[in-house]
Amino acid sequence: MNVKLTKIETNTIELEVTVEAAKFNEAIKKAYKKNAKSFNVPGFRKGKVPMNVVKQYYGTGVLLEDAVQFAVEESYPEALNQNEVNPVDYPEIDIVEVEEGKDLVYKAKVTVMPEVELGDYKNIDINKISYEATEEDVQSQLKAMQEKNARVEVKTEGEVQNGDIAVIDFKGFIDGIAFEGGEGHDYPLEIGSGSFIAGFEEQLVGSKVGETKNVSVTFPENYGKDDLNGKAATFEVTIKEIKSKELPELDDEFAQDVSEFDTLEELKNDITSKLKESNDLKAKREFEESLINKVVDNAKVEIPQVMIEKEVDSMLKDLENRLQYQGLDLKSYYEFTNSSEEKMRDYMKDNAERKVKTDLVLEAISKKESVEATEEEVKEKAIELAKQYSNDEPEKMAELLIQSQSRVISMDVITEKTIKLLVDNANIID
Repeated sequence: MNVKLTKIETNTIELEVTVEAAKFNEAIKKAYKKNAKSFNVPGFRKGKVPMNVVKQYYGTGVLLEDAVQFAVEESYPEALNQNEVNPVDYPEIDIVEVEEGKDLVYKAKVTVMPEVELGDYKNIDINKISYEATEEDVQSQLKAMQEKNARVEVKTEGEVQNGDIAVIDFKGFIDGIAFEGGEGHDYPLEIGSGSFIAGFEEQLVGSKVGETKNVSVTFPENYGKDDLNGKAATFEVTIKEIKSKELPELDDEFAQDVSEFDTLEELKNDITSKLKESNDLKAKREFEESLINKVVDNAKVEIPQVMIEKEVDSMLKDLENRLQYQGLDLKSYYEFTNSSEEKMRDYMKDNAERKVKTDLVLEAISKKESVEATEEEVKEKAIELAKQYSNDEPEKMAELLIQSQSRVISMDVITEKTIKLLVDNANIID
């Protein structure tokens, strides 16, 4: 097999491949065997017509299409390997010469992995990032635990107050006409939670059970529905029940009820410790992201459009999976957000391009620095991933992951080690 490589334009090459006549004849025999049962020639049983008779009766051309396909499928990967070509898309095949007994010649035009021109990636000045676990943060967590463990009681007398839960029926109108999605029954609304449109909850304060009142609000300009954005609306609201929340006292008894600790002080210390751990992880991620962004900005690379489109495909698939987990689908999501696949793809394009460039730059650095993943590192990473699914026998789950996703796990390890290399070589400004 002979291969001639020509660079057509940035990230696009053309391979002219010549498959020897003997090899192409083998492909013709293969095409005959594939189609043998479909040939009908008088005097022969179906599927038993000799190849030379098929050629005489139908013409050699009946076998050439499949023969070319077989020859290309076998020779194209070999041509890529010979020339160390890394394609990012399927090739465009153009047949130049095809005839039985002669060499097959075809051209394969294909988009290839772009070359990355690395800039500075060591000794980068980067600000240190840190977050403190403040007393206010701890109190906020305790407040949430109080709310979760609050005792709710029906108020037989009195009016709606801030912090109460008002069970309501409501119906919304715009210009006197009821609108779709603006009606609800027996809805428990916590006054002051801000879960309804601004101004709605405040207007219910002072209302009594059985009372019906009109609440006037204006939808935000970016509410998400064209027929409601920025519109003034009136809701007819009936108070059906009022419930009050009684928060438990923050004391040692509370700590014993809601945790494994005996004292409130121990509970607060645990909350502080977990906040610090969470803050440290957040600071680490933001620091690494900031550093990677600088390194990526220093690099130059022309990204093929097909790579961006494939990344958008992946992002859309990820969105679809997350929506399905919530019991939704893309069609419903588009309707709810007044969007479409075309708008969503356009919205995702910049992020997709940035993601592709980041991956390419990190890969280029890992190759330049000869970063590799050892067997032990791959195994440790697989166990770490397995524990995310279940803590039961993570080693067995890890073995299955290595068998099915060894390359992906290895790339994850290399990426993590490359990021660590960047961090270790950065100038951290405190």
